[in-house]
Amino acid sequence: MKLLNQYRGLRREIYILFFGRIVTNFGSMIWPVMTMILSQKIGLTAEGIAYFFIASGLVMLPANLIGGKLADRCNKKWLIVICDSISILCFFICAAIPLGIGSIVIFVLAGAFQSIEYPSYEALFADLSTTKDRERAYSLEYLGVNLGMVLSPTIAGLLFKDYLWLSFLISGISIGLSTILIAVLIKDITPVEDSGEEAAYQEKKDSASLFAILKENPLLLLYLLGGALYSAAYGQYTFIMPLDMAAVHGDNGAVIFGTASSLNCLTVIIFTPLITKIFVKIRETGKMLTGRLLVCAGYLIFLLVLGFIPGYYLSMLIFTWGEIFSTVSEGPYISTRIPASHRGRINGLMSVVYSVVVGIIELTVGKLYDRAGSTTTWTFILAIALISTAATVLLKSLDRKAYPKLYDPREKTPDGSRTAE
Repeated sequence: MKLLNQYRGLRREIYILFFGRIVTNFGSMIWPVMTMILSQKIGLTAEGIAYFFIASGLVMLPANLIGGKLADRCNKKWLIVICDSISILCFFICAAIPLGIGSIVIFVLAGAFQSIEYPSYEALFADLSTTKDRERAYSLEYLGVNLGMVLSPTIAGLLFKDYLWLSFLISGISIGLSTILIAVLIKDITPVEDSGEEAAYQEKKDSASLFAILKENPLLLLYLLGGALYSAAYGQYTFIMPLDMAAVHGDNGAVIFGTASSLNCLTVIIFTPLITKIFVKIRETGKMLTGRLLVCAGYLIFLLVLGFIPGYYLSMLIFTWGEIFSTVSEGPYISTRIPASHRGRINGLMSVVYSVVVGIIELTVGKLYDRAGSTTTWTFILAIALISTAATVLLKSLDRKAYPKLYDPREKTPDGSRTAE
């Protein structure tokens, strides 16, 4: 309970968004098993699945850009409500019609509207929290996502064989409940007035273009590169990992992967408050680097224990620790280094860059898996993860010079050294 006390004192709207995340993500049952749907239900090869993810990513590109621009210019709350309403309708249609390419296309359309709302969601957590509270706010959001998802992958695995349509229906109902919660209970989304040295880089610049902001902050490009490569490597846990499990364990692979994914969510629930509390004095870049290294370790263990079921859960545990360190640092890092007027557009641009890089790498991974097998594919994935780690090392070394006001030279530990970065 003491660990949860660290989340006290945030704005009321943050807690409503947190509960909204829980309800929405309880119904996130389709994407975790999408690889298995496409391979076992539709009959696609690994390369064909990669092309599907690339095509989906291309659909999301304009959605993310449009969503980013709308987030900076429109009422974020009602943008979320409208986009959610359309995606709910799509889920209900998918539940009502036979599974096939048509229902998958409609599901992707639902994903596009959720992509439009994504920059608004992320920007709201920054708008409604002060700089000093931002890591707690993003940590709470992340906790809500995983509280909702702790059971959904296992339920999806159990429904996969005969009742997949019910997963679509549950998803639509869950998003509907979240939408009602946000529409009725969130009254005020006025951004907080933040002042002080740490807020120096967040001053609004309404007349500046997105490219002007990037020119003023060239280190953000390095952050984008490292983050995109990490995202591409991270995403393989829902692409190649389930393919491997299905290849080794047959129909039981869906249940095994579902339980491993639920362990991922349970680990997030248990360890996110703990990591947030214990490592509060570690800079965002230090947490990012720790996260990248742990994800590499988790994947390496999976490769070494493939076929040994208990080893999957050890791999997932270490992988999830890395995910936590990365996730609780990324939102606070970017939101404290850009003007508040451009949060939506920057989040939209990040989604576009990530989608392009992830698409290219997933196509390569799909081709490798079909032609060279699992070991070669995982070697390539680990190489991508290590390049992302190297970019994070460079980012960590350059960040103090680029954003000196975020580093207080007077901060000392009891022995007189600087606070850990």
